[in-house]
Amino acid sequence: MKTPLYDFHVEHGGKMVPFAGWAMPIQYKDSLVEATLHCRSNGSLFDVSHMCGLTLKGKDAVKFLEGLVVGDIKGIKDGQGSLSVFTNEQGGIIDDTVITKVSPTEVYLVVNAGCREKDLAHIGKHLEKFTADGGDVAMDVHDDRSLLALQGPAAAETLGPLMDLDLSNFFFSHFAKLDIAGIPCYLTRTGYTGEDGFEISVPGERAVELAKKLLESPRVRLCGLGARDSLRLEAGLCLYGNDLNESITPVEAGLTWTIGKNRREACDFLGGEVIKKQLAEGVSTRRVGLVSTGAPARAHSDITTPEGEKVGEVSSGAFSPCLKKNVAMGYVNKSHGKAGTQLKVVVRGKANDATVTKMPFVPNTYFKTAIAAS
Repeated sequence: MKTPLYDFHVEHGGKMVPFAGWAMPIQYKDSLVEATLHCRSNGSLFDVSHMCGLTLKGKDAVKFLEGLVVGDIKGIKDGQGSLSVFTNEQGGIIDDTVITKVSPTEVYLVVNAGCREKDLAHIGKHLEKFTADGGDVAMDVHDDRSLLALQGPAAAETLGPLMDLDLSNFFFSHFAKLDIAGIPCYLTRTGYTGEDGFEISVPGERAVELAKKLLESPRVRLCGLGARDSLRLEAGLCLYGNDLNESITPVEAGLTWTIGKNRREACDFLGGEVIKKQLAEGVSTRRVGLVSTGAPARAHSDITTPEGEKVGEVSSGAFSPCLKKNVAMGYVNKSHGKAGTQLKVVVRGKANDATVTKMPFVPNTYFKTAIAAS
């Protein structure tokens, strides 16, 4: 499949590759290192239209969704959002998602492209039963809209003049429906790079128009999925299918913070009994960050003790353009998960030195206050 910006990418030198059933740009004329560093110092525009946006509407929309995700959606203020996860009956993660409570009767979600079909089937199955029992909620999938991500220190200064919104009071996770350059959009101050930035849902037929407008800034460049992956890894952010899957619970993944405090007693969502037990008793494995020598570790590389005993496995790894070091994340036995622990990662048969390191590897610069983050 092609996004509405496919021809635009090709015209600008985008190297197109298949990703989750879509033809997407992995990079442009600059290198992945250059593209990563540019986002950290200036601004980058990503086409993320392969992601699936959807809205749940109705007086029971929040109640319905709280049966499927671990977050306290009811407790989110109108016009704000949070990361959450869909769980299965065993507490495993079906997908991670950013959920925004537009109002008490409207919730906007963005789910991963690679999980679209199973997510929609999962939601649809439970929605059918919920409505059959008298619940008031309906789902609208936004296949007519595209999604752009404007990320980096230049994002706010680029976007601000194009709309009537005071960004000094529009914090991380805040959401608004408004016109940007005369185009009706959904705007969320969020992203997947660790930098300040925005995700903009725009009518598909006007996506190229908006992209051109944003690229008028001399500080903003188009950026592809290659740099997006190194940026999110430096920021310690999970990639579904690598760092998260249906056999990993949010507690094991280090995402306990996504489980709403007001929900931890009842845990009245799918897999709640498993997760409640883990909250009380702990887990045997945990997700950690690693900095290593030698060749960069890749997914499925073994993690061992210095003596050679396997204690875990890498889930994501790459060379960090910002730190000029190899960084990775993976799952290890809890006893080996403390920051500073010396381990090894096995790459192409060679055991390289690795140190457990706190994440994010590169400090995030989200635009938020203590009030906005509460």
